[in-house]
Amino acid sequence: MSNVMETVSLARKTDRLNIQDITSTLIEDFIELHGDRLYKDDQAIMGGIGRLNGRAVTVIGNKKGTTLEENMASNFGSAHPEGYRKSLRLMKQAEKFNRPILNFINTSGAYCGVEAEERGQGEAIARNLLEMSDLKVPVLAIILGEGGSGGALALALADEVWMMEYSIYSILSPEGFASILWKDAKRASDAAELMKLTSKDLKDLDVIEHVIPETEGEEWLTKEVIIDRLKKDIDVKLQELTRLSKDDLVKNRYERFRKF
Repeated sequence: MSNVMETVSLARKTDRLNIQDITSTLIEDFIELHGDRLYKDDQAIMGGIGRLNGRAVTVIGNKKGTTLEENMASNFGSAHPEGYRKSLRLMKQAEKFNRPILNFINTSGAYCGVEAEERGQGEAIARNLLEMSDLKVPVLAIILGEGGSGGALALALADEVWMMEYSIYSILSPEGFASILWKDAKRASDAAELMKLTSKDLKDLDVIEHVIPETEGEEWLTKEVIIDRLKKDIDVKLQELTRLSKDDLVKNRYERFRKF
């Protein structure tokens, strides 16, 4: 197994820092909000409001479980259109009440089943991209594990994108890439090497702004240590972003994505 494929495996582990850890330890007084007001509540997306160091924030993230049963209930973090519509409803609500938005991403991609297509999966993702590009509040996106395809991008059109050290961010999975390029999913390891999907690669390419360490020397950091550091880093970044005018915020976000 290549070093990159080892990172892919680590990004997919079920015991990684997840949105449930975020809402129970990083965010104070979290209140979960449900539903897209159109169809139903998608368990693959968790969102609500809370406080970070006393500052009111909206928090949204892909929900994965630590057991097979939990993953089945949350569709392994792969959202249907109603999940993206729920997240957009909460982001527009955040804009209305001038709350910064924190999006935590961990998905192999949007759900690609027939029913998702029937309910407008592509439109829901495109609508998120359109609306997020013009949000008048700070948006910070953090990739916790997998950041796959448009399903990840629908929450990642942000002022800055951060990644955990052993997370991945790519247009599709290495297996999918290998299937398309070589008609052989078993060449996923070769594909992973080509795709430049690790946090180091993407930081070097200036696709992301910050890598969140998960190790120190040879030691793995505990979730508690990571969350404590993350809380400080997010607080500093939000202080910086909230000092910008609404026009500058939107202009800088636009220019961030235009440079690609």
